[in-house]
Amino acid sequence: MDYTIHKDRIIIENPEYFRARDILTCGQVFRYKQTLDGWEVRSGAKLARIIEVNGKVEIITSDPQYFANYFDFNTDYRKIIKDIIQKFLSKIEGCPRNEGGECDKTPSATIIQKSCEYGKGIRILKGELEEIIFSFIISANNNIKRIQGIIERLCARYGEPAEGGYAFPSAERLAEAEEGELKSLGLGYRAPYIIKTAKILLNGNAATIPTLHTLCSTSEARKELLKLPGVGPKVADCILLFGLGRTDVFPVDTWIERVAREDFSIDTANKEDARKYFLELFGNFAGYAQQYLFYYKRNAIQY
Repeated sequence: MDYTIHKDRIIIENPEYFRARDILTCGQVFRYKQTLDGWEVRSGAKLARIIEVNGKVEIITSDPQYFANYFDFNTDYRKIIKDIIQKFLSKIEGCPRNEGGECDKTPSATIIQKSCEYGKGIRILKGELEEIIFSFIISANNNIKRIQGIIERLCARYGEPAEGGYAFPSAERLAEAEEGELKSLGLGYRAPYIIKTAKILLNGNAATIPTLHTLCSTSEARKELLKLPGVGPKVADCILLFGLGRTDVFPVDTWIERVAREDFSIDTANKEDARKYFLELFGNFAGYAQQYLFYYKRNAIQY
């Protein structure tokens, strides 16, 4: 992807593999909004505005280097999509082939190709790990609109003033919060999880931010995350993917359960079986494949 970094913006010349709507609404981030001329997204204390100008995309921000990393500009998503499709098709036995030698006759092959094409504007964001942990604890059994409202109220109450709003609150601030006040912001039963997790992250246990970054394997990091209050298997996998950049994970939610049942004939009575199947199928590309499949399935009625 061709882009240039300037003092107050990034300009993307060929945004085929960068689409703000796809990136921001695919479930990996919650502090965003659509504006009259584009989109806004916040990460920590930082803000970026995204607009389209004459077929190009401009990301306007006071910290272009941060957002070049945040949007994962150094990763070739064209190649990732090609590898996902090839990796999948190579594992299909006895699949009917078309004249081009492509396997496009089975339902599962069809959805892989369609989902990659539909969601090719998605990029896996590199957010602040603390923010990702707390955001996905809040996300459990919740909907996007409500998650966004809770997080904005949380930031306004406990976050430091930042450009045009508030930063995401630190673990130090959340560890000092009162459970009743968090509940008044809409966190409900998740309120004690936020406080307890903040204290764990601060107290030098294994599940600290530096340790999670440096643990050798994804399975080790996952094991530590599952020790945090309010973190179950799906939330742990989301944190690994969106907060730690571990793409050898496959979060399973209700939309992925539908994909498993309807397109891969997998019995989803046990979500772990579906997770293991897709991990075996896609390997280190599993996190990318999950995003394409999730986004396509959730929006398929409009496709």
